[in-house]
Amino acid sequence: MAKVDDVLLDRAKRMRREPTPAEAMLWRQLRGRQISGVKFTRQCVIGPYIADFAARDAKLVIEVDGDTHSDQARDDSRTDWLERQGYRVIRFSNADIMSGMDGVWLVISAALGKESAQ
Repeated sequence: MAKVDDVLLDRAKRMRREPTPAEAMLWRQLRGRQISGVKFTRQCVIGPYIADFAARDAKLVIEVDGDTHSDQARDDSRTDWLERQGYRVIRFSNADIMSGMDGVWLVISAALGKESAQ
C-alpha cells in the first residue's frame, strides 16, 4: 500500500473530529456495518483525495455536499479520478440527509447491490 500524504492524513483526522451535522447523521447510519455488514470508514484518504465515506471492499464512495457547495469542476475531476480507481461515487446534499434518510439509505443499499432494511 502506498504511503499516505501526511498533510492529507492530518486534514482527514481534523475532519473526523469536526463533522458537519449531515456527516454526523449519516455516519450514525453507516458505522458498525449497519448496511448488510459492509464496513465504511469516514474521511478516508484515497490517493490525492479525502472521501467523506468509503466502503473500500465494495469500492463505493459517498460524498456529502454542503449547502454552499459549488465547485462542480472539482467534483467532476475528483469523481473521474475515483472512478478510474474502480470506485463508484454517489453524492447527497445536506438536505437529502437531514430530511430524507430513508431515501438515502435505499440509494446506498442499491449502490451496494443489496436489499437492506433500516
